[in-house]
This record gives sequence, C-alpha cells and structure tokens, in this order.
Amino acid sequence: MEEIEGVDCCSKSESRSSSGTRPPNPNPPSHRQCKLVRHASLIKTNLCDASEPGDVTEDCQTDFFPTLRSGACADIGFRSSMEDVYVCVDNFMHDYGLKSCIDGPSAFYGVFDGHGGKHAADFACQHLPKFILNDEDFPGDIERIVASAFLQTDNAFAEACSLDAALASGTTALATLVIGRLLVVANAGDCRAVLCRRGKAIEMSRDHKPSCNKERKRIEASGGYVYDGYLNGQLNVARALGDWHMEGMKSKDGGPLSSEPELMTTKLTSEDEFLIIGCDGIWDVFRSQNAVDFARRRLQEHNDPTMCSKDLVDEALKRKSGDNLSAVVICFQQQPPPNLVAPRSRVHRSFSAEGLKELQSFLDSLGN
Repeated sequence: MEEIEGVDCCSKSESRSSSGTRPPNPNPPSHRQCKLVRHASLIKTNLCDASEPGDVTEDCQTDFFPTLRSGACADIGFRSSMEDVYVCVDNFMHDYGLKSCIDGPSAFYGVFDGHGGKHAADFACQHLPKFILNDEDFPGDIERIVASAFLQTDNAFAEACSLDAALASGTTALATLVIGRLLVVANAGDCRAVLCRRGKAIEMSRDHKPSCNKERKRIEASGGYVYDGYLNGQLNVARALGDWHMEGMKSKDGGPLSSEPELMTTKLTSEDEFLIIGCDGIWDVFRSQNAVDFARRRLQEHNDPTMCSKDLVDEALKRKSGDNLSAVVICFQQQPPPNLVAPRSRVHRSFSAEGLKELQSFLDSLGN
C-alpha cells in the first residue's frame, strides 16, 4: 500500500515535501452536492433528526486567526485488535509540499474507525488528504472538494479491493480542515466533532445511525432496510467508506450504505477554544458537553492538547467503554481556556406594609 509522504497517520506529521506519485484518481460517479442550511455563522446540513446545535453568533473581530496546537491519543481498549486510525497535520499545505496561498493557518485532522479489519481505515487516512489537495480548485470551493474527496477515496478503495480481496473492510471517516478562519468538518459515520465555544459544546457533526429517521428513509429509498438498529441487519452505521464486499450495501450506482459526507462549517472567533474529534468509543461514554467540560478543566491545568487527548482516552477506559478509543484535541489559541464567571443575578427586595410598620415601631422604640 502506498505510504503518504509528509504525514504519519498515527502521529504528528514531520515537515517533508511530497514527491511521491499521485494516488489513483478514478472518475467518481455523479453525486448530489450536500445541501447546506445556513444558520448564523454555523452552516450545516440537516440530515438527521438529532437535537439542534446551540445558537452560534458571528464575532465582529475579522482580524482573528487561530493559532493551532494539536495532540492525539489512541488505545486498543478492551478489543482484541486495533482498527482506529488518526492523522494530525497542523501545517497542511506546507507538509504536502504546496505553497500556501491563504492568510492564516491550513490544517487537516481526521479519525477513521475501521470495521472488519483496518485496511479501509489505513487507506482512507492515506488517500483522503491527497484527493483534497490534488483538486485544482483547492483551497477554494472547499465544501465541494471535500465531499468529492470522500467519494473518490471510496471508489479508489473499491478498485484496490478488486485487485486484492484481502483488503475487504470498511471504515467511518471524519475529516476536519482549518483554512484561515474557516473550520470545515466532514463526517460519514458515527465519529463526532465537538467545538468548545466559550465553554459551550457545539456539535459539528451528526452520528449517522440507521435508526435516524432521515437515514432510515434514505436507506429504504435505496433498497435497504433497518433491522434492530442495523443497516440490512449487519452494520450499525448508515454511512461509511469501503464495505464493497458486503452484498446489497453499495454499488457504483449507489446503495443503502452511503459514503457521501455531511458537511458543517463555521467561522472561528476569539471565543473558540478547542475542538474534540473522536471515534464512537469516546462518545459511548461521554456526552458532548461532558467531554467539553472535562477537556476544558484539563487544559486549564496543563494547557497541553496531547495530554488532554490522553486524559479523554484514559477517562473513557475508566468509564468502561468497550470499543477502540481515539481522540484528537485541536486548540485554537496559545493560552489555556479562561475561567468563566457566571453573572450574578440582581435580587430585588421589598418590604410589605406590615413589615414597614414593624420597622417603624422598632425605630421609634430606640428613640424613646
């Protein structure tokens, strides 16, 4: 399998230019562009009947650019094999040998939760970033580029599996890009990204479960079914890359298992503190706000995203998560999160007429 240059898919990348051969570039089938619903500074696709993210307000501070620091941790957990993969690239364009043409940072982060083996997760980790960078419109039209890269990665893996049946497997995928002030999250599966904005958790992705009403409708319209929460009675996710070997799941013409990602974007502001991305083993035992509160306390103690990601994984183990565990923490500022002081409410007090009479009698008695 071709090794991507400039990135170690299980650790932070080293600064090297990319001179390797380009990945296979199959002609992806035509696909629907992700429909975006714009709400304040948050732009999201409403593909699931989950609860709405919190309101997002746009900061008038147009000169703010994030200062990126990231760290990651993974653990096999209580499983017999490790199928999670992650990638952290704080300087995306530079580390892939491209000259930066944007103001501010460019970065790429991803988590990939494999099933039925690790081959699909490794393949997606290696090829998805390259398909994004190889698009001639990058870094413009970023939403189309990222959505297309997911489909190209899936088709390239199908081609690889046709040449080597031993690669047969699947993976969920969540990719995060920071381009200047723009945060882009693309998700296919049940990994999750949660933004901490001044202590408040804002979900930047949705869990694609077959039991989700809109996912169920899409599955049934594509000829599939949901049984006991599982897609065609086999998979507990509604979207994934790979799984071409599973009968009735997907074909070149489509199918109930989709590799099309859901995209959410937002403009980062000075109130944005950090982002957590993790595989479902983390979210099985953490609610989004709980994870933000936990990570925020740790960052206030040591201000180290690598230690913070390890803290999240260790805590998930203590909480008896039964899956592989992977967490990536991306800080947007150099200083630790500030202490938040809740405003004290004003208490209005008044005296009753009877109380005033008693007070007046008391004061009169003092004067006598």
